[in-house]
Amino acid sequence: MSLKSVLKNKSLGILVHPSSLPGGSYCGTFGEGAKDWIKKLCKYKINHWQFLPLTPTDSTGSPYSSPSSFALNPWFLDINKLIEENFIISLNKKDLQSINQNEDHFDFDYANNLSKKLGEYLLFDWESQSEMRKTDFYLWNKKNTWVEDYSIFMVLREKFNMLPWWEWPLEFKQKENEFIKTWIKDKKNEILKTKLIQWHLDKQWKEIKVFAKTNGITLIGDLPFYVSRDSVDVWSNKSLFSISQNGDLLFQSGVPPDYFSSTGQLWGTPTYYWAKHKSTAFRWWRKRFKRQFELVDILRLDHFRALAGYWRVDGNAQNAINGSWINSPGKELLNLLKKDLKSDYLPIIAEDLGVITKDVEILRDNYELPGMKILQFAFDGNDNNPYLPKNIEKENWVVYTGTHDNATSTSWWDCLDITIKTHIKDKYKYSIDPSWNLMEIGMSTKANLFISPIQDILSLDDSSRLNTPGTITNNWRWKLNQTLDEIDMNLKKYSDLGNNYGRLSN
Repeated sequence: MSLKSVLKNKSLGILVHPSSLPGGSYCGTFGEGAKDWIKKLCKYKINHWQFLPLTPTDSTGSPYSSPSSFALNPWFLDINKLIEENFIISLNKKDLQSINQNEDHFDFDYANNLSKKLGEYLLFDWESQSEMRKTDFYLWNKKNTWVEDYSIFMVLREKFNMLPWWEWPLEFKQKENEFIKTWIKDKKNEILKTKLIQWHLDKQWKEIKVFAKTNGITLIGDLPFYVSRDSVDVWSNKSLFSISQNGDLLFQSGVPPDYFSSTGQLWGTPTYYWAKHKSTAFRWWRKRFKRQFELVDILRLDHFRALAGYWRVDGNAQNAINGSWINSPGKELLNLLKKDLKSDYLPIIAEDLGVITKDVEILRDNYELPGMKILQFAFDGNDNNPYLPKNIEKENWVVYTGTHDNATSTSWWDCLDITIKTHIKDKYKYSIDPSWNLMEIGMSTKANLFISPIQDILSLDDSSRLNTPGTITNNWRWKLNQTLDEIDMNLKKYSDLGNNYGRLSN
């Protein structure tokens, strides 16, 4: 029987977020830098580009705790393209000058301020745009109904000094629509500015998506399972979440105590009121997936296990000890997604890391969704470790050296116990570069797709790590401080190694 999976052949990919690419004014953008990256991937027949959620971030820079599941991050708006296409005409170049080009990080405050300035320029020059452009914009707004509430929400956030919505005045936090309709009459320009930014982001990214398809590159996006409590998703759809009209958490998400934490993990996001989702035929979820598949070809679903069952904790709890497992209607939702996509397979990668129970495996395998294997988790001395290369017995997997949440492979190796290092040296091909050793081990497995973070391809240490879970500072800021031409030899080496294991596209 042929495999009805999104992954059908041996292939190769690279994990790097657009913000980490060179070419933008302060971080990578949806401009020529992203297209140059796609050209490099095409040149070396590396046909998968994976990245993190493209949504706006929270105050710590995390795209996994976004104020919207549907919007795009304003940091990615490419200035040069807006100027070239005359969407920005009245320009003070000093306001929009490029900085940080040779740094290995970028500043969130600068990115936010520059995004605001871009919005002001777009608004100032909007009246001089052609009627055809204005018609395109209004048609896009009509099609993308989410942008109305998103724009109102973001304007309200600014008005209330970025306080979470449950700390807003009563009429606003309870979203009394008639009251808000009256209030926004004086805020038309601010709302228009937010919509213009989203329209341009959407246009720029979709141009990149077409460019990627033309060059044979598959885009792999990322979708967090839960949404932020302080998001327009929750504010506008309170009945879908375990939250009161005033914003109090009735139940919250997390994971139970395990080997790594005696108190479990408490995430602070509301859980889903699944009965309400069922009664609406999962309308919100289906819109959410539809939006994502407008932007990407394949979607990694974070915390996939919660589609089978999730750990629910009281909203006032201080830890995750006293929770309970609650079944989720994952099968019903996935069946509807298949119908919506009119496909015999789902273009979803199941993030199935950690302690996974049989019901999760059954759900994943019944829909033939590729799961994930992380090589940094493999070498604990347990011969039955599911991440060990020899235990990856089938093809429908994505193997990684590590993810955005892991140490770089260089720093991972530096911290390994000497006995484990000796075992790896004895068992596998070994050179002086642990990143490349781990990549070769991964490429040699039966898994159809192998992906490495760009940091490992460049043999970087943890000074270039993107995120350290459990911390809220110095994350998400890393960017390449070299041009793509300067890392060309690394990409070629990665491609050549992939070719040795039959992983290059034709």
